[in-house]
Amino acid sequence: MKDEIHNPNDKGYKYILSIKRLFVQLLRSFVDQGWAKKITSDDVDLVDKSFILPDFKNKEADLVYKVNIDGSSIYFYLLELQSSVDFQMPYRLLLYMVEIWRTVLKDIDSDDVSKKNFRLPVIVPCVLYNGTDNWTAKRCFKETLFKYEEFGDLVLDFKYILFDIKRYTDEELLNLANLIGSVFFIDKTKDRSSDLIVRLKEMAQKVTDLSLEDTNVLWNWFKNIAARGLKPDVEKEIDDIFMKEGKVENMVYAIERVIENEKIEARLEARMEVVIEMIKDGDSLEKIARVTKLPIETVQKIVNEFPRNN
Repeated sequence: MKDEIHNPNDKGYKYILSIKRLFVQLLRSFVDQGWAKKITSDDVDLVDKSFILPDFKNKEADLVYKVNIDGSSIYFYLLELQSSVDFQMPYRLLLYMVEIWRTVLKDIDSDDVSKKNFRLPVIVPCVLYNGTDNWTAKRCFKETLFKYEEFGDLVLDFKYILFDIKRYTDEELLNLANLIGSVFFIDKTKDRSSDLIVRLKEMAQKVTDLSLEDTNVLWNWFKNIAARGLKPDVEKEIDDIFMKEGKVENMVYAIERVIENEKIEARLEARMEVVIEMIKDGDSLEKIARVTKLPIETVQKIVNEFPRNN
């Protein structure tokens, strides 16, 4: 059995970024480097191994990709998903990178390793962060070392790529009009019951050309994260709505309907005693609806069922 990840969003992002073309999309969308534009899905292989330290085994997930760039194998180490600032991040990344190099060396003939022109592969460390606070941890390893300034190039150093989800602007994410931008845009949702629907509708207007394959990935990610905790019958209902045509618009409609129904049910449960007392007092449907702020159709249904409840 796989270890359970502390942050449920980790599972959602690992699901998405384990798909090679979407990992490539992540790099091409947010890394402004020439090499990032060269990478295609055919250049990428997912390494089936985790390098998470035992102390963090139940708290986070990682992904390792081996990428062919201009004939050389480059490793990308992605640590996901951080929801709080970790000031020891450079040190932790160093430990993970060393473990990757150790694994690589085990698979190489010792004679080849001893040759003068042998080089270890480049490892590009990356961190995915969706916390609300600014990421204030050091981005350069050497800056975590005491008096590093005095020793110049003698000090070990590297930088890591930070994918800081909450710091990308809404416009920037929507203009990408792709799955990664859409996921990040939804992940910035502050309130599930109101802001979520607004964001989903904005997203749907921008990703009209999203492929059916990507739409299904987006839907599965959304269910795993945002729709977590729904009743089984409700989850099946929104699945049925979405699968009729498999479009982003269907997803928005399904979620909106479920959320509105949940609101009505919550209001109904909270005000049921008031409704019952007003029915006993002989108040009109209009008055009950006005006082309880329930739809008159809902009040009528309660009135119809009232004799069977007594």
